[in-house]
Amino acid sequence: MRWLPPSLRGEGKGGDMMLYSGVSWRRRASRFLACRMPGVLLCLAISGLASLLAWAEGSLLGKAWLEPMNLALLVGVCIRTVYEPGRLWVPGIRYCSRTLLNIAIACLGASFSIGAVLSAGPWLLAGVAGIVAFSLAFTCCVGRVAGLPVSQTLLVACGNSICGNSAIMAAAPVIHARDEDVGATIAFTAAGGLVIVLGLPLLAPVLNVSDAARGALAGLTVYAVPQVIAASSPFGLAAVHMGTLVKLMRVLMLGPVCVVLSWLSSGFDGGPRRRTRLVPWYITGFLIMMAGRSFDMIPHGIVAPLNVAATVLTILAMAALGLSIDLRSVMRAGQPLILTVALSLCGLVGASVILVRVMPGG
Repeated sequence: MRWLPPSLRGEGKGGDMMLYSGVSWRRRASRFLACRMPGVLLCLAISGLASLLAWAEGSLLGKAWLEPMNLALLVGVCIRTVYEPGRLWVPGIRYCSRTLLNIAIACLGASFSIGAVLSAGPWLLAGVAGIVAFSLAFTCCVGRVAGLPVSQTLLVACGNSICGNSAIMAAAPVIHARDEDVGATIAFTAAGGLVIVLGLPLLAPVLNVSDAARGALAGLTVYAVPQVIAASSPFGLAAVHMGTLVKLMRVLMLGPVCVVLSWLSSGFDGGPRRRTRLVPWYITGFLIMMAGRSFDMIPHGIVAPLNVAATVLTILAMAALGLSIDLRSVMRAGQPLILTVALSLCGLVGASVILVRVMPGG
């Protein structure tokens, strides 16, 4: 080793800098892990308990009416009610509720391709986009009349119109919503969504429409894909396929809606460059992943793992969100939030019924 230059032997100024840099990097990595690991492990434990509760729910009731995401939120809220996490847990909890959630949203873009959506025909895509736009506008009007704060009204609008929890969690950082507002909105919209899942199999047979149209109705009104399948499965395989496709079309609107919200939230005094920077990186990642899947740039073998990763990370984020919510603040949301959620869902269901009755094949 004596024949090596001093810099490569770790001697001299250059070698000292290399050694210092390596030690410094390891120290930073160790501090990063040590700071966040307790909170991440706590969220992981809550997520495991939520998954176990969902399994027990399915075994006892035949199906899991509450998904692990919602159960993780509820368990986190219950823990937060009796014990407020201290400084040891907070960095990891924030890491799960922000960074890991953003990664999950980016991974979500690989769950479908634009080609599969367009294969259903432009009229169906235009109809779904119209329903989403109507629901967003209608919910904003209802929230304004009910006296709900603007940020929370936008959360309700995104959740009901697009894809429930994922849309709320994606929109929250864009509009700088508080954790209490996010938690309250998810809690009430999840309750409303459960009512839709339970009531849709009773409503659909009354409508004089085809099974595919009944599946489309489920896709237009129900939040999560598993719930869409549960609501449309009584009407046959064609209903399940149509419901899933329409649901994915709604998810397609998540990226554009968040981009518009970020542009609007930046105001008009920052200039184009300022607005461009305010488009969240995870929305850009969502669109890139979606384009990659659409143009076969993402191998089919990793699509399923990406979907699993997105689901797991979202459950962790929901657990972290629950740990950040003061239940007393949620209960203070009161009548304006309940009224906005209920009327928003009524408007969404009514517009969706009209669409499935007039669309071709209905």
